[in-house]
Amino acid sequence: MKVNPLELLANSRLNKHHFRILGTTIISFLLEMFDFFIMGFVLAFILGPWQLSYGESSLILLSAGVGTMLGAFACGIWADRWGRRKVMIGSILMFSIFSGFMFFTPEGMWEYVTVFRTLVGFGVGGLTAVLIPYVTEIFPSRHRGTLTGLLQSFTPMGILLGSMSASYLAPIIGWRGLFLICVIPVLLIIPVMRWLPESPRWLFMKGRSEEAILVINRLANEKVDNSQIDHSAMKISSSGSKASLRDLLKYPKSFAISFGINLGTQTAFYGVSLWGPAILAMVLQLKPQEAAAMYMVVSLSGFVGRLFFSFAAERWGRRICGTISGLAGGLLIILVGVFHDRSIGEISVMWLLLIAAQFMMDAALVITGLYTAEVWPSKIRATGFGSAYGFGGLGKIIGPIGLALIAGASNVVSPKATIEAVVPAFTFLGLFLIMVGILFAIAWETKNKNLDELESMLNQTEDRFVKKASEATKG
Repeated sequence: MKVNPLELLANSRLNKHHFRILGTTIISFLLEMFDFFIMGFVLAFILGPWQLSYGESSLILLSAGVGTMLGAFACGIWADRWGRRKVMIGSILMFSIFSGFMFFTPEGMWEYVTVFRTLVGFGVGGLTAVLIPYVTEIFPSRHRGTLTGLLQSFTPMGILLGSMSASYLAPIIGWRGLFLICVIPVLLIIPVMRWLPESPRWLFMKGRSEEAILVINRLANEKVDNSQIDHSAMKISSSGSKASLRDLLKYPKSFAISFGINLGTQTAFYGVSLWGPAILAMVLQLKPQEAAAMYMVVSLSGFVGRLFFSFAAERWGRRICGTISGLAGGLLIILVGVFHDRSIGEISVMWLLLIAAQFMMDAALVITGLYTAEVWPSKIRATGFGSAYGFGGLGKIIGPIGLALIAGASNVVSPKATIEAVVPAFTFLGLFLIMVGILFAIAWETKNKNLDELESMLNQTEDRFVKKASEATKG
């Protein structure tokens, strides 16, 4: 009897292999965020002693973001050409080892830090570009949304880990010691090599059927051999040619929506994270430590939002969840600005609205990551995801520049918050998230569809594009 092995994988029951993959990828994401954000805490230690100018400190901060964008674009393409597993291992090695190199930073040499921060960012962007497409191809269809959402839900814990390390370990080991801790993720190579197999979809795509069957037998607890495969039943496209950014244009709807939602979520998230704590402290006349304590509740709300919508994505669908989180989150962000000076008794309305807005904003981030990995065919899934995520990284530039222009500030990397600019600034950020909701409203629904069904739909889109291009050429 002939079988479709990819269907066996899509319909498999969750088992210890899936949970090992989930656990390893969650820890990878968590430590990736720790390495990426530790520089923000280290900068506080070196800013004064090194007498860094505004331009120098700005370059240090921006370098990682630029590296992340480049890494996402490049590693997405490489993952489609050379395999998800190889690029995953290379990315982990890159951000771990180059973080460790900053232990040897010559005193006062900010250029050294900038170069290695760019390389760390490249590795971080690379891991993100491959990890979400990888688990999308590995997990059973009925659990794909929940498990991919859970993978993204724990990333804020990496930032918390960095904050705790800076607070409690830096006085003991110094800022250089923090960079040594950043080398720890290199140990992830052991469980990655042992527990994370290559994506069977990628293996089939490259004609390595026997290896793919071994992986599927392991993950699905099956005993299928090569003679039992029904190749005609598999919708996956072979990939003899190299993946390229040009291929993305063959899928115009996937291109427009995935690029748009990534830009919108990252712009809103980065902008609110930049100004939220500062505005809260100014409005309520709090000390920085007091504002930070209140903002921990806001951050916790975001974590809960990620968890909730990880499960909701499978129950309600990506389209509904993305539309709700985008529109509601954007409106709440605007209301944060409008009601920044109101209170209910002794409780700040702005603080309550920030809690609600963060819940929806983090939810939108999770749904965006999940959806972006589902709307590309296997042959360019990592390329499509990495490119959309990398393009979204422009939000880290658009957000601060927009806030600076609104506030009339000269500092475009970390513009100083002002009370006068609160309403237009939060309206500006809220509109980006509303754009995300609108794009999700016109998006395809991917819930209850296995990757073969999505592949078939996307192949039809490609055929229509090729036909139109051919007619245009003849005309």
